[in-house]
Amino acid sequence: MAQRLLMIDDDHRLGAMVVTYLNQNGYAVEHVETAQAGMDKLRTAEPYSAVLLDLMLPDIDGLEVCRQIRQQPAPVGNLPILMLTAKGDPMDRVVGLELGADDYLPKPFEPRELLARLRAILRRPPLASPASVLQFGRLTIDLDGRTVRLDNNDCILTSYQFDLLATMATRAGRVLSREQLMDAVSGVPIDAFDRSIDVHIGRVRLAIEDDPKQPKRILTVRGSGYLFVRVQDA
Repeated sequence: MAQRLLMIDDDHRLGAMVVTYLNQNGYAVEHVETAQAGMDKLRTAEPYSAVLLDLMLPDIDGLEVCRQIRQQPAPVGNLPILMLTAKGDPMDRVVGLELGADDYLPKPFEPRELLARLRAILRRPPLASPASVLQFGRLTIDLDGRTVRLDNNDCILTSYQFDLLATMATRAGRVLSREQLMDAVSGVPIDAFDRSIDVHIGRVRLAIEDDPKQPKRILTVRGSGYLFVRVQDA
């Protein structure tokens, strides 16, 4: 039986070309043009083998779609994801891979290269189910138990501060703005002059940093927000 693929891309002409080419090479490809249609397919249709995901979609950013897919239970959350984009910014590639994409192919591309990359990611072992315990060097974050330990010592955080840390840790390597953090933690838009997030970040740093005045785990990105470092010292 042919492996089923889902292509989420608003370029109708490109989609038709890819569907025809991959179908001729033994795959069964379905093409949808919005993120919402793609997520609906993933949740309700028969299981797919991989997702071809455009970065620039009309309704939801492709990076956000990638993150949402990875948050789904298996088998959807473990699907190989090949990101397609016309943007050449290397940071987009880095962020996409940090969020769980398996590979990244800039447009325009040769169909043969797409086929080769697709075959490569389909040969890889499937991803493990998302872990409830995150390990960053000496720092351990138990998402289910809602506990944080540094060098096996408990870090005392309020419920709000834990949610803030968990939000950043599950998006490690990605810069999050104050607005994004406030929305993720409380669902309430942040006021332009509200600096409560900064206060809470300071308290989280007091709990998890060796030297809160020179943080190594939660970095401030001037003018953008905060970054939780993915690779940390042992």
